[in-house]
Amino acid sequence: MTVRHIVLVKVRTEVAESEVSSAMADLGALVGEIPGLLSFVWGRNDSPEAAGKAYTHGFIMEFADEASRDAYLPDPRHQKAAQGLRAVREAVGGVTIVDFSA
Repeated sequence: MTVRHIVLVKVRTEVAESEVSSAMADLGALVGEIPGLLSFVWGRNDSPEAAGKAYTHGFIMEFADEASRDAYLPDPRHQKAAQGLRAVREAVGGVTIVDFSA
């Protein structure tokens, strides 16, 4: 069953959008590199609803199955790419992650 990995991010106000784009590009480059990682899309939060809770950006990764997602998490390529995201987000409360199978 396909797993969708949803990540909401609060980018620090002083971070340039080019830095965010670079961090997201590094994560997106893992598609085709990490087995079972099928897709990656990201964007800036432009919801008109007030429920965004200050999340500025988000992305969705789709994995072939739970085993693929579970192997991705500790993969050194993921860990390296995730450093870019950590560098631009708020240190406390700067990320929320939800996964679900469909």
